[in-house]
Amino acid sequence: MAAKRTLNAKNLEGLGAAVLAELLIEVSAGNAVMQRRLRLALAAAEGAEGAAQEVRKRLAALARATTFVDSRKRRALVVELEAQHQTIAGPVAAADPPLALELLLRFLELADGVLARCSDSTGTVVGLFQRAVLDLGPLAIAAALPAEVLAEQLLELVFENGYGQFDDLIPAVAEALGDLGLRYLEQGCRVQGACDGHPALLQIAECLGDVDGYLAQFDAKQLAWPPTAAAVARHLLQAGRSQQALAVLDGAAAGAAAWHSPEWDDTRIAVLESLGRNDDAQQLRWSCFAKTLSASHLRQHLKRLAAFEDVEAEQRAFAVAEAHPMRLLALDFLVRWPALQRAGRLVLVHGPEWDGEAYEILAPAAERLSADQPLAATVLLRAMLVFALSAGRTKRYRHAAEHLRSCELLAARIDTWQGLERHESFVGRIREAFGGRWSFWSLVER
Repeated sequence: MAAKRTLNAKNLEGLGAAVLAELLIEVSAGNAVMQRRLRLALAAAEGAEGAAQEVRKRLAALARATTFVDSRKRRALVVELEAQHQTIAGPVAAADPPLALELLLRFLELADGVLARCSDSTGTVVGLFQRAVLDLGPLAIAAALPAEVLAEQLLELVFENGYGQFDDLIPAVAEALGDLGLRYLEQGCRVQGACDGHPALLQIAECLGDVDGYLAQFDAKQLAWPPTAAAVARHLLQAGRSQQALAVLDGAAAGAAAWHSPEWDDTRIAVLESLGRNDDAQQLRWSCFAKTLSASHLRQHLKRLAAFEDVEAEQRAFAVAEAHPMRLLALDFLVRWPALQRAGRLVLVHGPEWDGEAYEILAPAAERLSADQPLAATVLLRAMLVFALSAGRTKRYRHAAEHLRSCELLAARIDTWQGLERHESFVGRIREAFGGRWSFWSLVER
């Protein structure tokens, strides 16, 4: 019996149209958003033109609105916008694609104005417009507008992208525009201002497969920035122009040497391999590992070595990690690889020097080491515990209490303390130093 009272579409259908109509009138009383939804549904039932007329009216009202929409009112705005979008993309598009395209363009033209007067910290509103952009391509194909006309209608949106809502517009409509339409759009961007149209010109060149046009959008100063050089080089590599890609990367070599740029490194490795310079690619992989202890670069390096050479190279890599100036990075690498014996040795060598604030590295390391290296795990647990108490990090006290309990359990398995303070002495010392941290000690006693 209870199942029949569950609120779902099937059960509600059983109430009949008359009862549902009365309920809708009742629940929509005083609810402007709901009333507009019902009017829109009634208009859609009349056909595409009736729905279009209602949509035009609402879009005009939204365009005139100036009231700021805060987070409390945002949901109502989203419901309103979504209703208009779904009506355009649904019944109107099915019956009259050119009319639906006209309305969708009007809908998208609202974006900058709506977003300017709206609190959108969650990205919900801008996401709604971004999804609507994806409907443009199929709708434009169905509408079968001449390429020049479609390009002209889209141009305004390209230059009204203040919130990134139209970042994917050109790829979305590329098929509908075709090469001719893309060229029209490119010409329009250049006329209205090459600087403002720069991202659009890049996308147009990509859609056209115009590698030279893409490359022409960057000057020497931009190409000296390693991430930009990497992006351009990847584009050239995909086009089979590996030598040119390498030249672009060479132009940013000074910048890549000055600061870490993983995009530049990885792209250069791919370009070197495409040119058959496998030894140079291997050398760069090793160099990347030595600087950053990147496990992925090391794995790729070892994979390409001859049998038995990889074992020797792995041992050499461990030595590099242990001597690395960034101890936390070294510990993280050795634990994740895994090389737990070496990780434990590294912990004990630098016993009092570990930064207890780095719990995102120390906590998983302590957990991995606790099985076979209780002394090393204890060092890390104590570092995190003492940091939390010294800094008064009350939010960490629950974890700190767990760390102290883990130290107690580990102590029973430690035969030789190797100069490290025994557990009972350590507990006594922190009680004396931090006895006033009542909230922590209550957690320990609990």
